[in-house]
Amino acid sequence: MQMRASAGRVSGLHTQRRTAVAVRASAPAAATAPAPLAVSKSSQLAQLAAMTVLSIDTGDLSIIKRFAATGLITDATTNPLFISQTAARGDEPEYAALVNEAVAAAKSDLRTKSAPSDEAINLAIDYLSVNLGRKILDIVPGYVSTEVDIRLSFEEEASEHRARRIIALYEAAGVPRSRVLIKLAGTWEGIQVARSLEKEGIKTNITLVFGVCQAVAAAQAGATLISPFPGRVLEWTKSDPDGPKGPQSFAPADDPGVVATTAMYAYFRKHGHDTICMPASWRSSTGNDPLDEIRALAGTDRMTIPPPLLEALASCDAPLPRCLEPVSAAASCPDDGSPLSELAFRWQLALDGAANDKLSAGLRSFNGDTLRLVELLKKHPGWK
Repeated sequence: MQMRASAGRVSGLHTQRRTAVAVRASAPAAATAPAPLAVSKSSQLAQLAAMTVLSIDTGDLSIIKRFAATGLITDATTNPLFISQTAARGDEPEYAALVNEAVAAAKSDLRTKSAPSDEAINLAIDYLSVNLGRKILDIVPGYVSTEVDIRLSFEEEASEHRARRIIALYEAAGVPRSRVLIKLAGTWEGIQVARSLEKEGIKTNITLVFGVCQAVAAAQAGATLISPFPGRVLEWTKSDPDGPKGPQSFAPADDPGVVATTAMYAYFRKHGHDTICMPASWRSSTGNDPLDEIRALAGTDRMTIPPPLLEALASCDAPLPRCLEPVSAAASCPDDGSPLSELAFRWQLALDGAANDKLSAGLRSFNGDTLRLVELLKKHPGWK
């Protein structure tokens, strides 16, 4: 069965005419369901899930099935790395089908008969992202996050059109927009795109968040969710040439990434913003336990956690105290909630070394993943 949706195409950084795009239903051979992870009710994973909604940080479908079967994982996220990894798994039928369908759909929509244009590759990227997202939504009951091309992080109009096209593809496949979070980088432009999309009922996830100014701007724009990266902030602090020399360790509550994320959560609670705080990307505060930051932020709205750390939580039965709580967090926030202008945002971002440097590093990293994906798609035999 073939379904079609009207969606704006974007080639490079330029908006093109609106066109119909097709979504093809995939039908790979059924795979044997993996054995679910054994999780006791007393485990820290179960304790954490009772106070914080959990999302799994992987694009591997079999692993998502394993953890979703516990009933403790509600959501999943994707990013340029996971989409690139999907395209690279061409020797695995389930993933090959997703890529084959994306290329075939883009080729059909644009009537491509030779080497694919940039426009065709961009369309195939969106199809592939949606194909993977749909497979994930067949497994988890909550949200999936799907990212707009990271190369458009400073282009508002182009990002809006790509976001709307992604939502159109999901809706044409029968997936309501209420189950999709459109991921946008935490640049000023990305946050303004979120402002526009949220007015259309398109939920957004502001990612690559490292500084409080990004969180404040996102909340004031009405973003559904932010993804701060406490581990990356800690990483930056330890490598800061102007900071203390030699090995550094922190009590988890004093970890700079934990402090920044706690301040974001507190701001949301004090000023009545519905924006969800969903940290991801974890490191050890003490240098001894990879779960330090997760435990120190227990009680935040949501968390995105990779499989190895979910397993570590599942294997620990020690009591897990709640560290973040709305009332006390709101009381601790000193910010008066004044509107944050673009100039103030850019100045505060520039002064925040971790946020400024790690945002740029994150953009470079995801750009590299996207370029690898482009090359894989260009070589796909389906264009011939």
